[in-house]
Order: sequence, then C-alpha cells, then structure tokens
Amino acid sequence: MSNIIKDINNFGNDWFRCTISKQSLKKLTYRSNWPGIRHVSIYFLILFLFGYMTFISWGTWWSLFWYLLYALVYASSNAIWHETSHRTAFRSRALNNFFYHISSFMTNFEPIRWRWSHAVHHSYTASSANPHDYEVDMSIFSRPRLSSFLLQFVPLSGLLSLHKSLQKETLLHALGFSTPVMKECIPENERSKCRFVARIHVSLWITIVVVAIMLNSIFPILFFLIPFYVGWPITMLWALTQHVGLPADVKDHRFTCRSIYLNPFFSFLYWKMEYHIEHHMFPMVPSYNLPKLYELIKDQLPKRKTGLFDAYKEIIPAVLKQSKDSKYFIPVKITK
Repeated sequence: MSNIIKDINNFGNDWFRCTISKQSLKKLTYRSNWPGIRHVSIYFLILFLFGYMTFISWGTWWSLFWYLLYALVYASSNAIWHETSHRTAFRSRALNNFFYHISSFMTNFEPIRWRWSHAVHHSYTASSANPHDYEVDMSIFSRPRLSSFLLQFVPLSGLLSLHKSLQKETLLHALGFSTPVMKECIPENERSKCRFVARIHVSLWITIVVVAIMLNSIFPILFFLIPFYVGWPITMLWALTQHVGLPADVKDHRFTCRSIYLNPFFSFLYWKMEYHIEHHMFPMVPSYNLPKLYELIKDQLPKRKTGLFDAYKEIIPAVLKQSKDSKYFIPVKITK
C-alpha cells in the first residue's frame, strides 16, 4: 500500500472541525435509501426526457437545444458518482455500489481508481505534502494558466487533450500498465480489480462504436460517448468554485474550501456539493443533510458566496494573479 494511503489523516485531531453536538451530528450522518432513490429517479427521468426530445427533434435547431440540456444533465452524473463514492447516497451498500459503477462509466471515472484517489483528496486537502492530488479537474489546488482555465468552459475542449485524458489512463490500466496514480493511491491487492473494471469500460466503448456502425446511426455515440465532453464544461461553472484560488497547507477546511449558494436546479444537479466546506469537514454527512448542517455551524464559517457571480468575482482575479505569482491565494476571513 502506498505511503499516501497509509498516512490518511483527515480525521486527525490537528484538523479544525466546527463545534457541533454529538447528538446533532449523529442525526445528520444517518443515511436513508429514500432521498437517494428519489434523486436518481428524477435525474434519470430528466435525462431520458431530454434525450427523447433530442431524438424526435433531430434535424431541426431544436435538437441542439435539447441535446445541450441532455449533455448538461449527463455530465452532472459526476454528482451521483461523488455521493455514492462516499456511500452516503443510500443506506444500502448495494444501491451505492450499483449507482457508483453506472455514474463512474458516465463520467469516464474508472471506479476503483477513483474511490482511492478521492480518499487521498479528502485526506490531503490542500496539502503540499501530497504532490499528486489526482482529482484531475482544476477545482483542486493547482495554479492554472489563464488559457487553460478558460478552456475548461469550452464544450468539446476535452477532445483536444485525449493524450492526457481519463480515457487514456483507463486504456493503460486495461492493457495492464501501472500508472502513477495506481502506484501512489491504489493498494496492491486492489490493482487487479482496477485493471479488470478498466477492461469493462473499454469493452463498453468499443461496443457502443460497433453498435453505431451496425445501425448506421450516430445516436449511440451521441448519447453515450460524446455528452460528457459537451456538458462537462457547463458543470465546471460550479465545480470550479470548490477550491480555486484558496490557500494550501492549512488544516482548516474553512480556508481551503468554498461554499456558495446555487439555484434549486443547479443544486439538484450538483447534489448539494455547493456546501463544500461542510462536506469536507464532515464527509460522512449525506448531501441532503448538508443544508441542515450549515444552519447549525454557519456562525463558525466564512460568509457563504451568494451565487456563481459572487464566487467568480474573487476566482477570476485570483487566477490572473496566480498566473504571475504562484504564491498568491485569496485571503479568507472568519468573522467569529
């Protein structure tokens, strides 16, 4: 097992945690199947509706409108992946695992790799002691160039960098190669499972392409391979608010994470991960209880951003400054 996995320390006494009674926290960490079942049912119903509207309007400009909505919802499966990876979406372990594997395929996240690398991200949030935080989106503590930051918001831009994409990593695992993330994050006894699941993903990609050729139809590719690249940049609008511009090497999630307000539709797609300080500080609290958690500890938190515009008012200037000064970070004020 790698040193990173051995040294997981997010729950150590040296990390700051807001004061909350044990009784209240116990209630908030209680998991139920119903909220998760309701969420995924509505999610896949919306996804099917937008996909159906795309299909029946094909050949008109309306199809572009419906497909963009379909792609946005499809890429938002990342939120299902995230909640089920913590096993907080459902009380049932089987339901968590079932939807974890489905959403992992939808987001191009090989599930074994990402379960372990996400544990590393939570354990070493904003720590320079962990030089390789393999949460590859730029919501992590990188110091991005302005051009690469802006490119995150361009649909299909991910196709320009397939040579360093998650698909390439999955393909390497499927072919039996040991990548850096496998060596650093995944225990040795889990690596064969990672390669096996990677081969399933690659087989599914090939099957989708073969079916499209056999049917002489673009729809299998349009609905199952491409939407992630079309919709992902839109979902980055809220995902990039998580950590960008904030300081590193502080064992206090109030300084290294950012919570914001989102409208109900975005909040549903994001599955309440806009409460990001709260999530990192208490990762075993199900997403549907994060608003309740916020109400109990909000007097101990920095002021929550009122929306995307409010968040990007500080993120964009920070990215500009960090492109010239890698040591710059946004100062966070705690009123109490």
